[in-house]
Amino acid sequence: MNLADIDTTLLTSEEKRELYELLRLKDIRAKRNRLAAYHAYAKQVEFHTAGADYRERLFMAGNQLGKTWAGAYEVAMHLTGRYPDWWKGKRYPYAIRSMVGSESAELTRKGVQRLLLGPPEMREEWGTGAIPHDCVKDTSMKQGVPDAVSSIVVRHVCGEDSVVQFLSYDQGRTKWQADTVDLVWFDEEPPLPIYSEGLTRTNATAGQVFVTFTPLLGMSEVVKRFLLEKPAASHVTTMTIEDAEHYTPEQREAIIAGYPEHEREARAKGIPILGSGRVFPIVEEGIKVTAFPVPPHWPRVIGLDFGIDHPTAAVWMAWDRDNDVLYVTDCYRVKDQSIIMHAASIRARGEWVPIAWPHDGLQRDKGSGEQLAKQYRDQGLVLMKDRAMFEDGSNGVEAGLAEMLARMQTQRLKVFAHLQDWFEEFRLYHRKDGLVVKMTDDLMSATRYGMMMRRFAKTQEEAETRIRTNRIAPVASFGIFDQEMGY
Repeated sequence: MNLADIDTTLLTSEEKRELYELLRLKDIRAKRNRLAAYHAYAKQVEFHTAGADYRERLFMAGNQLGKTWAGAYEVAMHLTGRYPDWWKGKRYPYAIRSMVGSESAELTRKGVQRLLLGPPEMREEWGTGAIPHDCVKDTSMKQGVPDAVSSIVVRHVCGEDSVVQFLSYDQGRTKWQADTVDLVWFDEEPPLPIYSEGLTRTNATAGQVFVTFTPLLGMSEVVKRFLLEKPAASHVTTMTIEDAEHYTPEQREAIIAGYPEHEREARAKGIPILGSGRVFPIVEEGIKVTAFPVPPHWPRVIGLDFGIDHPTAAVWMAWDRDNDVLYVTDCYRVKDQSIIMHAASIRARGEWVPIAWPHDGLQRDKGSGEQLAKQYRDQGLVLMKDRAMFEDGSNGVEAGLAEMLARMQTQRLKVFAHLQDWFEEFRLYHRKDGLVVKMTDDLMSATRYGMMMRRFAKTQEEAETRIRTNRIAPVASFGIFDQEMGY
């Protein structure tokens, strides 16, 4: 109930005073238990839920989208043991010890302390942050930083007390070595030694570590850990301004326009500022298209990147020959599987589709002595006769990338919007000192091979007619390769 909902014209002065007092007390109670009213957006729910299965989490988002808010409320839940009905993340049924921090003591005070406890300068308001007022049992002050706390004792529903310590990165690694804890929250990106120390503090408890930040530092060591190295027990949630439900479309447009152009993707979409520039400086929405049934008269081709010391990747492409538009319709990227398993997964999506492949398919396996390309052919894949190359016989990487970029810029390369693995690589594909960084580029390479060899793309009818012409019965057993057709 709000004052605006009440007709006060019929109330006496005394009744009005009582009403105002009741509403004031209601407002105080709400402010002192904000945790009960926490409503998470879909991306925040994804981040929270991942805690049930992953020890390390990264919530990478643009500015003012709700990442730090989500971090603060999750910490408050774990400290108090008060979880909402919709909660599917990690639960602590016992009191915990935790560490939280940011880049400096001042930023920690203005950021995580304010969100957990309340306005730093107004002690009478402490208890109006994410930690409910009735759970704040005690606070200890930090020396040398006005209104900054070093720790809070928090009453857990089990009847025992949790503790949260406030630290900062500028204190150095040794300050993060002092305790064994159940939970560590880094707000904004920490240096890798600080992150590693925080992770170490949770080893004995099998505890949780999560980071919330906007990736303005580019492809730093911590970003590489989550996005490139991808430890098995880690999870990444990305949130763009489109996922922030508190902005209208008009507000989103105005906010994006207000950022410097080179920072827009980091500040609005949480995409790292990469090296000396992204290989494809294209807005995602410009190449995304909602998936649709591919017309049968459009020829198909697969681009395959062999995984030797990296994932094996395949990209399915359909070619609208009339308009010269290529569509990426499906993708596959898997590491540490056998050739038999890769081949089975690719065949399952259409045995007749011709496959473009790179020069490393000519390498011989150290065990069998057979070329990679032959091993895949032996598993029934329709590999083209020759490795991927342009019509003039060249196969330069930069020439291929230049054509991909030109197609994106002229709306002649489109990608089905649901292919998250493809767009993940697209966002991270970048240069350093002018050279393409050869990391997490498997699907990008496969796309380039398929594009280069599109002249050998076939419709299902064309492929099966060719099979009958050559008297090859099973589709999966292309043992004869035709120079003109490319396979």
